[in-house]
Amino acid sequence: MDIIELLKSAFLGVVEGITEWLPISSTGHLILVDEFIKLDVSQEFWNMFQVVIQLGAILAVCVLFFRELNPFSPSKGREGRRDTWKLWGKIVLGCIPAAAVGIPLDDFMEEHLYSPVVVAAALIVYGIAFIVIENWRARRRRQMIASGELAVGRPAGSHFAAPAQPATDDDGDTDFGRITTLEDLSWKTALGIGCFQVLSLIPGTSRSGSTIIGGLLLGCTRTVASKFTFFLAVPVMFGASALKLVKYLVMDGGTFGSNEIGIMVVGCLTAFVVSLLAIRWLMGFVRRHDFKGFGVYRIALGVLVLVYFLCLVPALGL
Repeated sequence: MDIIELLKSAFLGVVEGITEWLPISSTGHLILVDEFIKLDVSQEFWNMFQVVIQLGAILAVCVLFFRELNPFSPSKGREGRRDTWKLWGKIVLGCIPAAAVGIPLDDFMEEHLYSPVVVAAALIVYGIAFIVIENWRARRRRQMIASGELAVGRPAGSHFAAPAQPATDDDGDTDFGRITTLEDLSWKTALGIGCFQVLSLIPGTSRSGSTIIGGLLLGCTRTVASKFTFFLAVPVMFGASALKLVKYLVMDGGTFGSNEIGIMVVGCLTAFVVSLLAIRWLMGFVRRHDFKGFGVYRIALGVLVLVYFLCLVPALGL
C-alpha cells in the first residue's frame, strides 16, 4: 500500500468528518479538494469513494445517538419504544423524496453537476439563504419577546411546563421554535424536511444545510432541525453508499486491490473519529448561536472558487 495515498485518504476523511455535519457541503468540499490533492485511483473509484466515505461519518451518528435510535433499548418502556418506532417512521418518510428523485437521476447528476462552478454557485446561494433566514428568525424572536409570546430563558427543547426566566434580549438563548422536541415533529413536517433534502442532490448545496433550512422554515428549533438532519442521514447515506458500490462493482467493473481497500478503510475510519467531535461541537453550538457564520463562510468560499476556476486556472493554463 502507498503511504502517500493513505495520508491523502486520511486528509479527505478529516474534510468529510467536518463538512458532512456542518452545513457547508461535504461533497462540494471533496470535489474542490480533489483539484489540489488527487488520489492515484481511477475516476470510477473516486466517484464511488467520495460517497462511500460517508459511511464512516454516519457510524458516528449511530454511536452518539444509539439509545435514541434503538427501539429495543431495555431502558425504554412501551411508550418509549413506540415513540422510537414512530421516529423511524418519520425518518423513512423524510427519505422518500430524495430517493425518488436521486436514484433515477444519479448518472445525470454525476455527469453534469459535479463541477466546481456548480459547487460554487450552490455554496453562494445557500449561504445567502442562511443569512436571510436567520435575520428573519431574529426579527421574529424580538417580536415574540415584545408581545410576551416567547418566554426566553427556558432551555431549548425543554418541556413546555418548565419554569422560564423573565424574557430579555441578552440572555444568549437564541434557539427557539414551536417544534422543540422530536416528539413534536409531525409526519407532515418530517415529509416537508425530506422535500428540502432533495435540494442537496446538487453538489455544494449540503445535505445538512438543506434539511436544516427546511426545519427552520417549518418551525423547528435549531437543535431539533440539526438532530433530525443527523437521523435522516442514516438511511440516506447507507442507501447512497450501497448504490455507488453496486454501480462500481457491477456496472463499472471495478475491483478492490490492497491499495483501494486501504484507502477506503483509512478514509472511513478518519471520517468516523472526526465526525464524533464535529457532531458534539455542533449540537452545543446551535443552542446559542445562529447559522449566519456558516452562511458567510459559504459565500466567501464560493467566490474564491469562482475566481480560481474562472480566472486563475485559464490565466495560468492549469
